[in-house]
Amino acid sequence: MVAGGAIGTLMEYFDYYLYGLASATVFPTVFFPDQNLASGTLLSFATFAFGFLLRPIGGLVWGHVGDRMGRKTALMITVVGMGISTAAIGLIPGANTFAAAPILLLVFRMLQGLFVGGEMGNAASLVIEHAPPGRRGLFGAMLISGAGIANVLSAGSMAALGTSHEFFLTWGWRIPFLFALVLAIIAVVLRSKLEESEEFKEFSGAAKSEKTKRKSPLREAMRHPKNTILGILIGLPQSIAGYIVLTFGLAYTVSKGVNAEVGFIGTLLVGILQIFIAPFWGSVSDRFGRRRTYIGGCIGFALLIYPTFALFRTETAVLIWLGMIIGFVIPGVAMQATLQTMLCEMFDVEARTTGVNIGYQFSNTIGGGLAPLIATALTVAFDSVWPVIIYAALISVIGIIATAYASIRPDVENAPRLHEQLV
Repeated sequence: MVAGGAIGTLMEYFDYYLYGLASATVFPTVFFPDQNLASGTLLSFATFAFGFLLRPIGGLVWGHVGDRMGRKTALMITVVGMGISTAAIGLIPGANTFAAAPILLLVFRMLQGLFVGGEMGNAASLVIEHAPPGRRGLFGAMLISGAGIANVLSAGSMAALGTSHEFFLTWGWRIPFLFALVLAIIAVVLRSKLEESEEFKEFSGAAKSEKTKRKSPLREAMRHPKNTILGILIGLPQSIAGYIVLTFGLAYTVSKGVNAEVGFIGTLLVGILQIFIAPFWGSVSDRFGRRRTYIGGCIGFALLIYPTFALFRTETAVLIWLGMIIGFVIPGVAMQATLQTMLCEMFDVEARTTGVNIGYQFSNTIGGGLAPLIATALTVAFDSVWPVIIYAALISVIGIIATAYASIRPDVENAPRLHEQLV
């Protein structure tokens, strides 16, 4: 069950990490060759941001499908859509040979966003509804272990293929994008064996037996408007953490003259650690509560963002890798490993997928999608990374306040007592 859910999360993050790495290093040259490096990077990150615009729409569309037709149905559709749209990016000719190449890049990037938008809500709902009592945090965090594997695959493939600069800029960068089709096939095989949770079956059976017209999942989610709005604000810090530290951080170090392969290797190391650290944070949230764990991650991100970029400025490979670890693995993974479980526990089963998607996808669009573009623009405008540090800290404060006021199920907030009973 966890494998079936995590494979889609793996694909989601593989597609987005891969696109982020390519945006920082390859796309400015391949798709915007007539621009200088700063302008080309801005345009490249603009296409990255546009991909997030359809994520909320995808979240609502596939959330409706998941809450009414079943999580499995929605997950089969989204994983196929992700695989096709990502592979298509790898087939787009460069702008030097095909003038409309940047337009095609934007189109397929937005299709990526449409299908990715339905992934986390459905996968998280399915996995967490199957989790045993007192272990929801651990099970939900396994999805982020899938994201760690995606980090390893995307960064590892880019690092290996980037050893030959000329080959990398022509065909090398395309190979990982085409590999998304292979991942999609594996995901379809695994997900064909999924079963809906008993909780969802009971709800669907009761709804059919009552023979009454059900409200749309969106209307059901909006019965809890406070949680719906707070879910978006809660997700902002985790959404920018990876994209500020890993995606913008890579572009920042490259602009200082550091070889892009250093960033690829650093991202690979982060992914390896993420695979094992995410379940740890999930277990911590089972023991001490989602709220405390997530707020701790927000505080950590606000405090560690400055030393992260101080290490980046050394232009030394080992110190850059250390910066990636302390800036993302410690606070960022703590937030990511906790968020989807906390969002699931903020909504009832009839609108859970839609509620999770609203919080997760809107926050990723407003936060993560714009983060590299905002960070690049701030750095160019002020010729300093300090505005980026302040921006990250302010977003963290918003996340802390929103998490403190969210309504979470009593059994979640009483995690220490529940754990003692289970033991």
